[in-house]
Amino acid sequence: MVSKAKENNKKELKKTKKSSQKTVKSPPPAKPAKKRPRLIGPVKTMPVLAIKDTIVFPHMVTALSVNNEKELKLIDDVLAGDRYLVLAAQKDISKETPDINDLYTTATQSTVLQMLRMPDNSARILVQGLHRIKIVKYTEKDPYFKVASRVLDDIYDSDNNDEIKAISQNISEQFKEMITMVPNIPEDLKIAIINVETPSRLADLVVSHLNISVAEKQLILDEVNVKKRLTKLNTYVTREMQVLKLATKIQSQTKTEMDKSQREYYLRQQLKTIQDELGQKDERVVETDELRKKLKDARLPEEAGKEADRELNRLAKMSPISAEYTVSRTFLDWMISLPWSITTQDILDIKTAHKILDEDHYDLEKVKERILEYLAVLKLKRDMKGPILCFVGPPGTGKTSIGKSIARAMGRKFVRISLGGVRDEAEIRGHRRTYIGALPGRIIQGLKKAGTSNPVFMLDEIDKLGTDFRGDPSSALLEVLDPEQNNAFSDHYLDVAFDLSKVMFITTANLLDPIPSALRDRMEVLELPGYTEEEKLSIAKEFLITKQIKEHGLKSTNITIPPATVKKIIADYTREAGLRNLEREIASVCRKSAKLIAEGKAKKVNVTSDKLEKMLGPIKFFKEIAERVSEPGVATGLAWTQAGGDILFIETTLMPGTGKLILTGQLGDVMKESAQAAMSYIRAHAKDLNISFTNFNKNDFHIHIPAGAIPKDGPSAGVTMAMSLISLLRKEPIRPTVAMTGEITLRGHVLPVGGIKEKALAARRAGIKTVILPKKNGKDLTELHDDVKKDLKFSFVETLNDLLPVAFNNKAKNTKKR
Repeated sequence: MVSKAKENNKKELKKTKKSSQKTVKSPPPAKPAKKRPRLIGPVKTMPVLAIKDTIVFPHMVTALSVNNEKELKLIDDVLAGDRYLVLAAQKDISKETPDINDLYTTATQSTVLQMLRMPDNSARILVQGLHRIKIVKYTEKDPYFKVASRVLDDIYDSDNNDEIKAISQNISEQFKEMITMVPNIPEDLKIAIINVETPSRLADLVVSHLNISVAEKQLILDEVNVKKRLTKLNTYVTREMQVLKLATKIQSQTKTEMDKSQREYYLRQQLKTIQDELGQKDERVVETDELRKKLKDARLPEEAGKEADRELNRLAKMSPISAEYTVSRTFLDWMISLPWSITTQDILDIKTAHKILDEDHYDLEKVKERILEYLAVLKLKRDMKGPILCFVGPPGTGKTSIGKSIARAMGRKFVRISLGGVRDEAEIRGHRRTYIGALPGRIIQGLKKAGTSNPVFMLDEIDKLGTDFRGDPSSALLEVLDPEQNNAFSDHYLDVAFDLSKVMFITTANLLDPIPSALRDRMEVLELPGYTEEEKLSIAKEFLITKQIKEHGLKSTNITIPPATVKKIIADYTREAGLRNLEREIASVCRKSAKLIAEGKAKKVNVTSDKLEKMLGPIKFFKEIAERVSEPGVATGLAWTQAGGDILFIETTLMPGTGKLILTGQLGDVMKESAQAAMSYIRAHAKDLNISFTNFNKNDFHIHIPAGAIPKDGPSAGVTMAMSLISLLRKEPIRPTVAMTGEITLRGHVLPVGGIKEKALAARRAGIKTVILPKKNGKDLTELHDDVKKDLKFSFVETLNDLLPVAFNNKAKNTKKR
């Protein structure tokens, strides 16, 4: 067998010589530069050791593990012979017994330098790569693989020396930098890199220490063209450098954070040791003890106390630099600062409370009576729940200020929040603590501000709440304003029940309609309709003039505003249900007077009626009733607005046409329907209404309500539009001092309407003497003051026919002086 192998080797050697001779005779040196791999030397038969997870490159010394019997026998035979073997990488490392096809064909001829047997029958061998080889064929399979192989020679391009040199230098510099960044690469490699002899050896040296895959290393082993090998390697080295730099940056940042944390930890431990030596407590322990004491003093309910203790225990285990620490600490501060069990002592002296209310506000008897009733019941039953009141009325009628007076009369703290424009439910209930910057809702914030659990809490402008995608605040208020539920109000931030049953909630609104019915049902509505001229005069004398004199730096000895002047201001410069414009005009008079005194032109100013035009300008409002109603087709109606009552002029005319009814003045659908109903009734009952006009189909009728830029709607103008049409068709003017309100049906019946008190006050302000009302509204006159009833005559009608004698200066039917 040995001799046959020798003969085969001789034959292969002769073939190699012949092929080499043929190569010599082949094309001149310019053509061999086809760069095909050159197989040099004789074909040599050697055993093959399959290796996993690594590639052994030429001139590299590597330690390998040998585990199974076949491999051990192979090594024993190699050591007994010339110590040469082939190291071929395994394609699929999961196979324990690889086949021929599982090994790469480009491998490394190596020599075994040393073997060390281990106690577990395995061995460790130290091998050194010698040459790249090409496996020609497998000659034996048992007991281990043997192959016939030829050495692969490196190919250099003579015209690319500068490029090879540049790539080699780049690889060398990058690898040196890599050595400094990777701790497991020995520093001695820098010396080896500097002293490496050829670019080929440089490539093999660098790639053997790169952290790249076996497949990528095999590509480098396969490549015999040195320039291509260096180009591939340069790509791998550059990629690995980028990864290393990024990893180094991340590691540096992490290390900085860890160093900072460790430094703080060590310092805290040292501080703790020093404090222990000095007999002092840790700051965190002291802080926790203080919080625990404050929680105990706050006398929290059982549920709230458990939640606070749980959060305090969490806080004690947290690091102060943790984001959660601030959240927990803020929560505990809120729990401590809330008035869980703090209340103010109520003033239950009814006479004293009544006196305080009268000092601050004129009239408003209904509101004052309701507060005194509450105090009386509270005096008898101390655990009574707070009422939920809703003050409804035009602007300037004292809704907000009466709330302050109620708090003063009861000896309670006063808190006010404005709900105008609030659209987020969290404004009422608060945010969950998981949100950044979370806070309790405005109810809880108001109670903290008050410092007591039983303040007078005013929710201003409740009719101006908004609703959008963030939630419905009015629904959140259902729990707040329900006496049966608010004893366990749950704020999202606190997440524990808070008792609101002792709070006296007062809401204010200009209109009831925008308030959702479910919310309106929970409140006791008290109306503040507006003030008469006499009431305004009294309020001005007792409150407004004194207040404005003081605010403008004057004294009562510097300025005098007689009652006649105030009456003229009320009549000619203001027309409102409330007092805001009146107060502004008085303030304007005080400013003008203060200027005269400051300039030295006067020591005392007596503001008489004839000086008003100079101080306040021309008269703003005129009583033009007689002029506006002095011709047929004009009627005076009464309307209700957010600012109180007002008068409404309705004008009608006719022109040749086709019987159309034209309506102008920005009328709403209800008013348009009322006009149609009035027209239909008049055409059907023209004879009964003493109308001789019959050419309805040959004329168009135009109804217009002046102030066309202001939208108008509502049922109250039905009889006024009907009387305007009747006046035009009868060619008879309506009495100029008569105003009317009421809805009309197709049968001619006059239906009751609302806002009678406001309308009566508006009629009185405008100089009206007679007011025509639906008969069923007679009960509403009980709300009017005696002076209003004295100045106005009220006529009650059931049908449109009843209204004619009153409106057209005939003997009044069903007319009463009230």
